[in-house]
Amino acid sequence: MRHVAFTFALATLLLAGISPHAFASEPNPALVQVIESRSEQDRTRDAARHPLETLTFFQVEPGMTVAEALPGGGWYTRILANYLGSQGTLYGVNYVDRMWPMFSFATEEFIKGQLAASSKFPAMVASFTDNGIKAKGFTFNTVPPEASGTVDRVLMIRALHNLNRFEAAAGTRSQALASVRGMLKDDGMVGVVQHRLPESQPDAGADGSRGYLKQSAVIAMFEEAGFELVASSEINANDKDQPGLEDIVWRLPPSLRVSDDSPQQKAAMQAIGESDRMTLLFRKAR
Repeated sequence: MRHVAFTFALATLLLAGISPHAFASEPNPALVQVIESRSEQDRTRDAARHPLETLTFFQVEPGMTVAEALPGGGWYTRILANYLGSQGTLYGVNYVDRMWPMFSFATEEFIKGQLAASSKFPAMVASFTDNGIKAKGFTFNTVPPEASGTVDRVLMIRALHNLNRFEAAAGTRSQALASVRGMLKDDGMVGVVQHRLPESQPDAGADGSRGYLKQSAVIAMFEEAGFELVASSEINANDKDQPGLEDIVWRLPPSLRVSDDSPQQKAAMQAIGESDRMTLLFRKAR
């Protein structure tokens, strides 16, 4: 099914006037080599995250300038740093500082760690590769002048739900997407992977607080921010993930936050696997 979706998305790109150069049926051999050379621990997530298909769908190429939203521990960063190469640039973009205390679980130590993440991003990249790639970390409201209008791809992989969660209270999503638009080149694009809530579910609880967003809502928020949808893919779909009205995404692997911490419940969640995810590609509206 992923192959069919991939082929359909290619046709969509052609109709939209987007170059299919990096959207071929055969992924870039350099990307294949980078993905296959990682540790066994990193590769255990590939069956759920599909990094080869995802980065090919997003048309990421060596030498590009790429901004990765919320790089966290660096699972995708390790791939990007080695794949973009010595001619590439990799930015790590974190939430604005004022957002971290908004999380109910945030401790002083947690907040301190998150505030320091941007300054530590270049060192993290350097620990993944010695190829000389340029790297810098910043937040959505501290984009440096040299990054404005220079980015080929912004990758927002499981980074939208919290931005949307605090939009009503603090405008976090609209501010972030405005920054994303400002970073991109005129022909730059945004790749989105996001936990997906069924369209049939009520809008209440679909704001990201459960980790899920509706695909229609994500498309609408990008259109409102001055983007247009180029293509969508089902490469990260999981039909087994059918959340109830109050289910959170973190009940699933790898978090497995089940209510009674029972082995039976954990086994049931592991049988489902990681979340159902939309995969979308946007560009600046013309």
